[in-house]
Amino acid sequence: MKFTDIFIRRPVLASVVSLMLLVLGLKAFYALPILEYPKTQNAIVTITTVYYGADPETVAGFVTTPLENAIAQANGIDYLSSNSISGSSTITANLILNFDPDKAVTEITAKINSVLNQLPVGVQQPTLTVAIGQSLDALIIGFSSDELSPNQVTDYLIRNVQPRLQAVPGVQTAELLGGQNFALRAWLDPAKLAAYGLTATDVTAALSSNNVIAGIGTTKGQMVQFNLTASTNLHSAAEFRKLVIKQVNGGIVRLEDVANVTLGSDDYESSVEYNGRKGVYVGIQTVPSASLLAVISGVKAVLPSIQQQLPAGLSGNVIYDSTVFVDSAITEVERSLAETVLIVTLVVFAFLGSPRSVVIPVVTIPLSLIGTFAIMLVLGFSINLLSLLALVLAIGLVVDDAIIVVESVNRHLEEGMRPRDAAMRAARDLANPIIAMTVVLIAVYVPIGFQGGLTGALFTEFAFTVVGAVTMSAIVALTLSPMMCGYLLKPHTVGGSAGWADRLTAWIDRLFSRLQRGYERRLRGSLRTMPITLLFAAIVIGSIYFLYGSASSELAPQEDQGVVILLPTAAPDATVQQRELYGDQLQAIMAKIPEADQSFQVISPFLSIAGVTLKPWDQRHRDGTTIQRQLQGEVSTIAGERVAVFQPPPLPGAQGLPIQYVLKTTQPISALYPQARKFLADAAASGMFLFIDTDLKVDAPQVTIEIDRDKAAQLGLSMSQVGNALGGLLGGAYTNYFSLGTRSYKVISQVQQKSRLTVDQVMQYQIATINGTPIPVSAIARVTQQTVPQTITHFQQQNSATISGVPALGVSQADALKTLQDIAAQTLPHDTLIDYAGPLRQYIQESSGFIGTFALALIIIFLCLAALFESFRDPIVILISIPMSVAGALVFISLGLGGASLNIYTEVGLVTLMGLISKHGILIVEVANEAQRAGRSKLDAIIYAAGVRLRPILMTTAAMVLGVVPLITTSGAGAASRFNMGLVIASGLSIGTLFTLFVLPAVYMTIAARHSVEEEVAFSPAE
Repeated sequence: MKFTDIFIRRPVLASVVSLMLLVLGLKAFYALPILEYPKTQNAIVTITTVYYGADPETVAGFVTTPLENAIAQANGIDYLSSNSISGSSTITANLILNFDPDKAVTEITAKINSVLNQLPVGVQQPTLTVAIGQSLDALIIGFSSDELSPNQVTDYLIRNVQPRLQAVPGVQTAELLGGQNFALRAWLDPAKLAAYGLTATDVTAALSSNNVIAGIGTTKGQMVQFNLTASTNLHSAAEFRKLVIKQVNGGIVRLEDVANVTLGSDDYESSVEYNGRKGVYVGIQTVPSASLLAVISGVKAVLPSIQQQLPAGLSGNVIYDSTVFVDSAITEVERSLAETVLIVTLVVFAFLGSPRSVVIPVVTIPLSLIGTFAIMLVLGFSINLLSLLALVLAIGLVVDDAIIVVESVNRHLEEGMRPRDAAMRAARDLANPIIAMTVVLIAVYVPIGFQGGLTGALFTEFAFTVVGAVTMSAIVALTLSPMMCGYLLKPHTVGGSAGWADRLTAWIDRLFSRLQRGYERRLRGSLRTMPITLLFAAIVIGSIYFLYGSASSELAPQEDQGVVILLPTAAPDATVQQRELYGDQLQAIMAKIPEADQSFQVISPFLSIAGVTLKPWDQRHRDGTTIQRQLQGEVSTIAGERVAVFQPPPLPGAQGLPIQYVLKTTQPISALYPQARKFLADAAASGMFLFIDTDLKVDAPQVTIEIDRDKAAQLGLSMSQVGNALGGLLGGAYTNYFSLGTRSYKVISQVQQKSRLTVDQVMQYQIATINGTPIPVSAIARVTQQTVPQTITHFQQQNSATISGVPALGVSQADALKTLQDIAAQTLPHDTLIDYAGPLRQYIQESSGFIGTFALALIIIFLCLAALFESFRDPIVILISIPMSVAGALVFISLGLGGASLNIYTEVGLVTLMGLISKHGILIVEVANEAQRAGRSKLDAIIYAAGVRLRPILMTTAAMVLGVVPLITTSGAGAASRFNMGLVIASGLSIGTLFTLFVLPAVYMTIAARHSVEEEVAFSPAE
């Protein structure tokens, strides 16, 4: 008695096993977190250092370079990039995927501290920020008011809204975007300063020495003590106005005498809008391990009470919600799940014709899928787009085992056996093949599960979710399915049909009998011309090389995520007011988009960004790519500003434009710039890009005030005095902090705007000499003008120019990359190196791993089959189906059907094909070997095996192919990835099955071993 007999003889035991899987699976389902993608830690550490008033070259040489050199020594950094602009250095350390960000931050902080003493005097302490797992905030809430100023809105948000949002479980941070904090602004009047014999340095010194926080201590009596404080600091604009700057012969010069003192903002160089209204954003970032939908749901639950308590005239609304895409994508996958279950049920019914037979696979599907949730929970997985996609594919896999069992039992019932006997016979015959097919499918996904990089991080959960479902299916197929067959199916009637079901079953049986006989005749005929069949197989296999090479390639298909991003670049000398004028034109264009739901803009001197969120997918007829192309054409009409239009990257871990091709060199910027311009011109002329630009632009006007050192020395002025005087007037650095409402704000002194409109005004500023006599700057200096880079960029510590672009319609990442590589080979000198950033870097890192993964999976399958069949020949016969199916899938990929390409989804689909198509070979070879052992010839055995297994092969193929039709015909959120994977499965399995039915028997006849009864080993008694 085999172990499968136990579950047929003991139906309660079989039911208990299945119910246990059901209960554990349901419990796990409600405990699993819901995410967009499997948990990954794509951490980015940003180090920002402020050096007020310094030009980009000074910042790059004296701040960025020493910091970069130190930071690069920390572990876990994938690549380092930096931007040095006027007054600020920003270094970005992109960490290796899933490297511990806490460890990296600790090391980076230590490295920064080791070089702080090398930085110039006046450089602010570097600040570190860490972003983990998200390139965009999960939720952005916009607050705007026509009555309150931006600094008032910002202060209210900091005090009342931000703490409440950050208290929501799972919120990592609620960051303010475009906020303008209160600041005490002392707008200096150069003429009045000169009249009183003062300089900006005198004002700064007075602010520093007369606005201090003093900790005095306590009194200490015998029985009573008091805490002491002193009013050495200032708390209001009125107090600052009365601040004494200078005392001369009994006369007092106060701050109000030389400056307009107001409670203003710390930033007047940026602007934030949404839907054309000024505002401040609050961006929500979630903890990577938290359930995205649950966290954002918690934030939305708090939002109504926040809105109710807002001051009059202040409104707040959600302007971007990433969970709309995730929720819609999950809903689409759930719909695909339901449609697939229905389709598979109809397929089984069409092949068997018996409602009783259909019940068994239908019960198997939900039981196996629900049981999979228990495995997912044990392995620490989540419910996400990829694990749900795995469950959709698993429907066709889990039903296969049940179909094979039911079909085998029905075949034995046709032979006149009783249901329980037929169930026992079928279970005994199929135990080994089912185990073999399960082992093969597990073996297929093991290499994916252990692959490194982004593919491994994302598809480990996909792979082991399918493995879990297949394992559950095998358990159910060996326990519950045979038991249900034994107790649910009826013996076949003889001589007449009792009802419509019996008549339908008999008609389908006759239909498949004719189909089987016709197939066996054609198979026998093809085996008579076996060289032609084998030659055809060789041609098909050889075509793989050409099909693979001609297919377009990309990391992942672009998904319509419901948002289109715009990246405007204005002239380097444009003021914020000028940029706002451009922004008004941009807003008018975005507002005309019929599918637009919300629009937003962040305008700053050196980096601006805008975007439009789209209406839900069921409320619009155009996808994001179509809208992107329209916007790119319309924004090109804005004179004075270049705008790149793109969609967020389809996979986590990267940000920015799809193409980021980096030229880097140890040569100076002056040598790199002409190379970058020539490269950019050639790339633009190629016609492969909708938009392309470079971040290296030598177009920023810069005026240098050249000091005559001899004249300055004769007047008793040092360079530090001159520099401090001018920096105090123009730099805009903060002196210290003052207290207002229990919070601290900056104190900033600077020349008012009307006194620094032109360089000529600056040259008339007065500087006090050693005897106190003020002289104009023009007395000791002259001006020269030159054009310099607005930004000095480094990549991996070398001078760099990043060529950023958006490929044209129909141009893949691989095609765009090939174009840029060809241009680089023709135009760049040998000392200019190439590197990659953003999504293109992801593509480069991941594109080389597929061949290795495919080969490893093939080797593992071969070894598993060799062990199961105790033969090195049979696995070759079985695996001949794999190149047949791969070639079938590559035909449609090479044609680019529906935008299909070689990408992370189609490659995983090709690996999946290996396991699916191998099941056919296992079924045929197993029966053929047994038939030989039963006395049949090799030819008769393979024809008999192929004929016997024709019906289950066609049934499982139809179930799987038609089961992925919902993936191919899907639309809406996440449709592109589902289409690519569904197309590979459907086309590869259909064509592969057709080839398998004729090529595999020919290969079996060529290389399979001959089996006979004499092969059975019998032990003889020892002599």
